[in-house]
Amino acid sequence: MAKLTRKQKEAHAKIEKDKLYSLEEASALIKEITNTKFDASVDIAVRLGVDPRKANQMVRGVVTLPHGTGKDVKVLALVTPDKEADAKDAGADYVGLDEYLDKIKGGWTDVDVIITMPSVMGKLGPLGRILGPRGLMPNPKTGTVTMDIAKAVSDVKAGKIDFKVDKAGIVHAAIGKASFSPEKIAGNAKELIDTLNKMKPAAAKGVYMKSIYLSSTMSPSLQLDPRAV
Repeated sequence: MAKLTRKQKEAHAKIEKDKLYSLEEASALIKEITNTKFDASVDIAVRLGVDPRKANQMVRGVVTLPHGTGKDVKVLALVTPDKEADAKDAGADYVGLDEYLDKIKGGWTDVDVIITMPSVMGKLGPLGRILGPRGLMPNPKTGTVTMDIAKAVSDVKAGKIDFKVDKAGIVHAAIGKASFSPEKIAGNAKELIDTLNKMKPAAAKGVYMKSIYLSSTMSPSLQLDPRAV
């Protein structure tokens, strides 16, 4: 096992062993134990009491974080000419169609989100092997396949993120930056947790929220008390 650095030891020393933190306590402490030279990402991991292998227990959706993600999200709008102005006015970083489809075929994927129209999805099908593994394939369920291109772009720029439970039953999401105030970190985390609670599948039995952890880039994780949240 790798030895801990001095800063890592100091961070671990501030964490009470076996303590379940409130969201407010964890949001304040996460700033204290983050010692990166860059503005670290703050992440949350929620373990749900669901079986993702069963379609009626799949948890997937979108949430707009009230304080944004703190990240400059690069948006590509694959649209027909009549929608280009809407996409540009809403703040899309790249707007077009065939020229960007050709770039993607060549391996270009330097974007965070792709938004498109239902009529264009047929052209994206052959690019699934490139976009799928990177989580870039547009999906109507996440609002990235729509006729209201302007709203979709604006929502993503404002802090809209999508989430999906993984094979282990865990939802991972970046909910802000270490430079955020504790109140903003807590506010974003609570918005995601509330959304997950509302999406509890009827087929899920027993304890739904089994555990919640808050961490930042390269920091130890803090376990939250699900009952307090």
